[in-house]
Amino acid sequence: MIPLQRLRENRESIEQAIARKGEDAPIDEILSLDVEARKARAAVEQLKAEHNQATSAMHGVPSPEDRAAMASRKQKIKEQEAAMEALDAKIQDLLLYVPNPPHESVPTGKDENDNVTVRTWGTLPNVPYALRPHYDIGEQLGLFDFERGAKISGSRFTVLRGMGSRLERALIAFMLDIATTEHGYEEVSPPYLVRRECMVGTGNLPKFDEDAFHADNDLFLIPTAEVPVTNLYREEVLQEAQLPLALVAYSACFRKEAGAAGKDTKGFLRLHQFDKVEMVRFVHPDTSLDELELLVGHAETVLQRLGLPYRVLLMCSGDTGFAQWKKYDIEVWAPGLGRWLEVSSCSVFGDFQARRANIRFRPKDSGKLQYVHTLNGSGLAIPRTLVALVEHYQREDGSVAIPDALQPYMGGRTEIAR
Repeated sequence: MIPLQRLRENRESIEQAIARKGEDAPIDEILSLDVEARKARAAVEQLKAEHNQATSAMHGVPSPEDRAAMASRKQKIKEQEAAMEALDAKIQDLLLYVPNPPHESVPTGKDENDNVTVRTWGTLPNVPYALRPHYDIGEQLGLFDFERGAKISGSRFTVLRGMGSRLERALIAFMLDIATTEHGYEEVSPPYLVRRECMVGTGNLPKFDEDAFHADNDLFLIPTAEVPVTNLYREEVLQEAQLPLALVAYSACFRKEAGAAGKDTKGFLRLHQFDKVEMVRFVHPDTSLDELELLVGHAETVLQRLGLPYRVLLMCSGDTGFAQWKKYDIEVWAPGLGRWLEVSSCSVFGDFQARRANIRFRPKDSGKLQYVHTLNGSGLAIPRTLVALVEHYQREDGSVAIPDALQPYMGGRTEIAR
């Protein structure tokens, strides 16, 4: 959330920055209501001063006229306070629709065509036989059951079976082990249902309400483990010595919006439910941009161990999300599909989420509380990683080799064959 004071003092620069994202924001309405709220606040203070002055001037038992005047002033104060509170509440609600302005290092651009390739890793496969898409391979090896997934839950749901399920479980354990044993993350297992205020805290609500799965009791199925993990510390004060605080979680993820209509309807790509390992970091404001580079490196490690070619993209302003301050995407090459697939988004939010969720820390050299900076990144999204792995390690005879790094998680198995 952008603080109202910052919006008052830096309106022009904030509007320009938000325009770089191609977003709209109700800034005119917010600042207009702010003028009204400040007038209402001044009126309340004036009425209270008049009331106190009149009360002090009274001597002895108040007359009926005095009591009537006192009651009238109290009623006016009550009405003005209610109007002031309504204005403040409306301002706070509208502030939730103001995007996080992108960091100055984010390149200006409109869409994915303006993203900048920062680096690539690995070699694209060059084999003397035609590489097939994962859904053909998976059908022959019994890894996927798209038909029965649709039968029990509808479109954009699927079932993994046999070695498909085993491979998914292996990838999850492999990613969690790297994060916890090598990169210093603490593993957590969060709930899959969260309260509305948690979705607001991470910036998913209110703007993206239509994309969320809403359950009973005003609970929401999580779109990513970022939501419950970031909100673990909502309304809390951390100590500076605790920073950076690094948490990693596996979860199922639920998203009603699964891409453009008719896009990626075939295969294991855009699903309403999918699995992901998510990394979340709470850091000191002075180090957050460096922490972003570290976070990207942690996600890259997984792909390097799996031997999957990938590229890292710095997202342009128009392709940086509502809440992100700066974002990198990591895309892995899927040779059977002949395209790059996003498997990770690594983002820094500045204090945008921390203000919404009220997550602060106490600096060791002063008592004044500050907001932490938050980051998160996929480490990685399981379905597309599995897709790239199956397509990259396919053999001419229809079998799929298992990379060395995953073999211990597959019971020593070296291949998946008919």
